[in-house]
Formats: sequence, structure tokens, C-alpha cells
Amino acid sequence: MRRFEARNAYFDTLCNTPGLMWLGQNTNHFDPHPAVIEAVIDALKRGDYHAYAPPAGFERLRQLIIEDAGVPGASAFVTDGAVEGLYNVCRTICKPDTDFVTTDPSWAWPMHFARQAGATVIELPIYDAAQGYKLTAEQLKAAITPRTRVIYLVDPNNPLGTCHTADEIEAIAAIAREADAYLIHDSTYSQFADHFTPAYNFYPEKTIMTVSFSKWLGLAGMRLGAIIANPDIIEMLAAAPPNNLGSNVLSQRAAIAGLETKAEWFPEIQRRQRRNQAAVAKAAAGVPGLHLPVYPSQANLLIMETVDAGITPEALVAAYQTEGIMIRQGTYHTQRFGHRFVKISLTVPEAWADRFCELLPAMVERARTMPAPAALF
Repeated sequence: MRRFEARNAYFDTLCNTPGLMWLGQNTNHFDPHPAVIEAVIDALKRGDYHAYAPPAGFERLRQLIIEDAGVPGASAFVTDGAVEGLYNVCRTICKPDTDFVTTDPSWAWPMHFARQAGATVIELPIYDAAQGYKLTAEQLKAAITPRTRVIYLVDPNNPLGTCHTADEIEAIAAIAREADAYLIHDSTYSQFADHFTPAYNFYPEKTIMTVSFSKWLGLAGMRLGAIIANPDIIEMLAAAPPNNLGSNVLSQRAAIAGLETKAEWFPEIQRRQRRNQAAVAKAAAGVPGLHLPVYPSQANLLIMETVDAGITPEALVAAYQTEGIMIRQGTYHTQRFGHRFVKISLTVPEAWADRFCELLPAMVERARTMPAPAALF
């Protein structure tokens, strides 16, 4: 079977597994605010889906995205998920014989998009406690050359869960400005950080933010995200987007309701996912060889090192799959460091997190004798 067909079949099996506990995709499985459900149902009953949405998104949603991101003066372009926005950005600004600088670990797909556009991807290793598992200004500055066209920063980092301070973001933005490079600030996980600083506010000339509604609002299957940049950049990105007929109207109505009611309900989501983080930290501390490099995480996930426990991440993933729990192997994010850890997503019902913790000692033992799993994705 071709690799793409195998990958699709793998996820089709997961999606059609009754009762599967999704602790691997960083998606939000808590119930949304009732207003979000009502907005979708009302739009469905009205038949809103019979018409295309405005090409850049409903104006009310665009306004709310800018307000929520804290970037006055910017412009928003609503997309079919943040990944479509990143595809459009990378396809538009990446060029042959230029460098796309990012971190290792990071999120892999923008690297694929950059390479497809002819750019060379430079991955700067950050899996190091000595630098706080974050990109340093000195590290970035040393990597800048006349070829540098794009700097891609996932902040908070996926999968590490680290988040840059305001001073660190200001320094990174200054380096990008000096290099006259675009700075893509992927803020997918910003809602879960104690303190998040938009790079746009330091470098509006060439900063492009991407936002997602999959993680904090739980609309992963409804595919909605956005690009934020200055109006001139949005004009450039709007010239030939992957979708010029507007994003899903039901998803947009849900997002409007989610943003309008966010202050009422999201603090409780944050409390619950941090509670789940604490449960996993306690469980990991009770198993020799397991270690959480970053705790608490500033995203809705944790990485757990398995290498000192004498098991591979892939074996632990396979062991948990036998119990109806999905977690993710580190190689999804990084070939260089992926052998060290698994990733666990924690915007999930407490019962799911507690089941993961309850099984952890037994799953580690099972992983010691698990046969090599079939391909994981």
C-alpha cells in the first residue's frame, strides 16, 4: 500500500474506533459553550450553508480575531483551518535559493510547504534544558544569512509546550527585521499560555500570525483558522488563495459564538487541562525512567521522555492503542529527538486522562515486550 493510502487508512481506523480516547492530536474534547452549538444549529436551520461566505470571512469574525489576538491595526483572513493558511503563506513567500529557518522540534507541515516552494529548510535544535527548550536570540542570529527569507516560530511550541517571554519575542522580531525576513508566528496554542506576546506588535511590517480554532475551541473537524498580518500582506495572500469562496459558514458562526462567550467559559477549560497535566506529572513521577522535560506546559499537551525507562515511544504508543487510547510518538515532530519522547494531549475529559495515568505502569511494562508496531503517523 502506498504511504499516503496507509496513512489515511490508519486515521480512518482511529476515527471509526468506538470510544477511542484521543490523547494525541492536541484537539479539545471538552464540551463547548452552549452558545457555540446553538450558533451552528441556528445557521443550519436558516440554511446559511446554501451561500458562499465572504472570501476573507465574516466581518464580525475578522474583528473578533484581531481583538482576541491583541493586534490592533492588523487584518485577518479566515481560512479552512490554520494549516491551509500556512500553506498559502509558505507557497506565496517562500522562494527557491532562500532559507526557511525554524526550530527542531517544531510542526512539520510548513517545512514540507517551504521545500515544495523551493526553499531550503534550516532546523535549529532546541531540545536542550540548558536553553529552556526554546530558541535563543543568539542561536537565531547565528543562523541568519543573506539567504534568510522566512523565520517560522511555533510559540507556544508544539510539541514541547514552551512559550517565549515578551523580551525574547522582541529580540527575535528585531533579528527578523534586521534580516528583512518574514516572521511567521504560529500562535496555535497561545490560548493555553499564561503569558503570550504577539510578535506582530514589535514587527508589523513582515510578521504573519496564524491562529487555529481546532485546539482551544474544539473545532478540529470543522476546519477553521486564520492568518493575521498587515493589510498589504493580506492583500498579497488574498490574490490566489487555496479557497477564494469563503470558509465553512457553520464553522464561522461557531467561532463567532466562541469568541463572544470566551471569557465566560474558557478559564474553566484551562483549569481542567492544567488539572490533567498535574495528574500526568504525578503518574510519570511514579514510574522509574519517565521524565517530563517541560512542566507545566504552556500548551494543552505534555511530552514525556521514555528513553531512560528503556522503551521506545513507538512501543508505548502501540501499548496504549490496545487499550483504546491514542498518544503520539515523538518522531511525528522530529527525527533528531523523536526517539526520546511521546506526546500526550490533555484538553480531554478527566476520565480519559485518569485512565491514561492508571494504565501507565502497566503500559510501560507491556511496551518492553511489544513487537515493533506497524507504521505510525
